[in-house]
Amino acid sequence: MKTLIHNDWQTVLAPVFAGPTYRRLHQFLKQEYATATIYPEMHHIFQAFEWTSFAATKVVILGQDPYHGPNQAVGASFAVAPGVALPPSLVNIYKELQDDLGIAPVTHGYLKAWAQQGVLLLNAVLTVRAGQAYSHQHQGWEELTDAAIAALSDRGGVVFILWGSAAKAKAALIDTSKNAIISSVHPSPLSAYRGFFGSKPFSKTNAALARLGQAPIDWRLPAVPEA
Repeated sequence: MKTLIHNDWQTVLAPVFAGPTYRRLHQFLKQEYATATIYPEMHHIFQAFEWTSFAATKVVILGQDPYHGPNQAVGASFAVAPGVALPPSLVNIYKELQDDLGIAPVTHGYLKAWAQQGVLLLNAVLTVRAGQAYSHQHQGWEELTDAAIAALSDRGGVVFILWGSAAKAKAALIDTSKNAIISSVHPSPLSAYRGFFGSKPFSKTNAALARLGQAPIDWRLPAVPEA
């Protein structure tokens, strides 16, 4: 089997990669990338898994699908490439981070420093057509990302941050006897004032990590994004 992820996620997800759903998805993506503008770039599809190995994952921030604007998506939920304007949801995440932990917002949206501490920035669907949010829904990605969530839940010791209804729907996959769930409405401007602001997800996550015997996340980001 071709290596798609260059760490232990390859073994964890190997049964999905070998199955009929992924084979159909692969053919669909070949056609899509050949005939339309698809985000992220093909070699960044599995970036979230590359940045945060299965063994290293302590926190999952679950998004819906990649940003569908030019040059935004980097293959990690809520993150954008260096030099790209902050999307509104990420602006609100930074506002809540400052309110929660007193961490001043940075001017970039490259969240690799979180990923390197064990924060898996996972989208439920890993690709999208330009300008068409959720356009690759129900093509097979859900089987793979659900398998990743279920594997982490089974391993235990993970805090799952679920923002919005699409993310909250994944709670059924999570064993709360050995993991923790932090949830609220989505940070988008449409809903942030209905319960995201003031929800204190970052301090709650670190408190949950302590209960699970894990070290806290340093949620500060470097002023200049790391390569």
